[in-house]
Amino acid sequence: MEFCRIAPDVKLGKDVKVFAFVNLYGCRIGDGSKIGTFVEIQKNASIGRNVKISSHTFICEGVHIEDDVFVGHNVSFINDKYPRSTANGQLQTEADWQVVETRVKRGASIGTSATILCGVTIGQNAIVGAGSVVTRDVPDNAIVAGNPARFIRTVEEEKEVVTA
Repeated sequence: MEFCRIAPDVKLGKDVKVFAFVNLYGCRIGDGSKIGTFVEIQKNASIGRNVKISSHTFICEGVHIEDDVFVGHNVSFINDKYPRSTANGQLQTEADWQVVETRVKRGASIGTSATILCGVTIGQNAIVGAGSVVTRDVPDNAIVAGNPARFIRTVEEEKEVVTA
């Protein structure tokens, strides 16, 4: 794991693969997961088992990703509804804002360059299209895309289209 910064407080499961130029601190990563190059995962974030996180992805504090999730390249999560640099003329500290948590449920897939705003849940087996901006909850088995991400169809309907 050359050129990686993995803090001592990181909890790595069994058979986790971490590639170069990764920054991990205060997070938990489950068994069999794969963390691509140029990924940062912050404190108080959790990654389930058998999760694939592609390169250039940012997973901030308060993001919880369940088992068997795919996260594409360059995906960004946000944990603050009203980000500001300063409070009362001084750089903000942790005391000046509150983390808003986000959850990605089991088996979901998030496409390349998607942005996930804080406070949302991406449902089980849902698919978020590449480049989407997720501003509200995504139901289980839904396919969403766009800016803002909108419902397209269900995963079951997609399977019918492919096999028809």
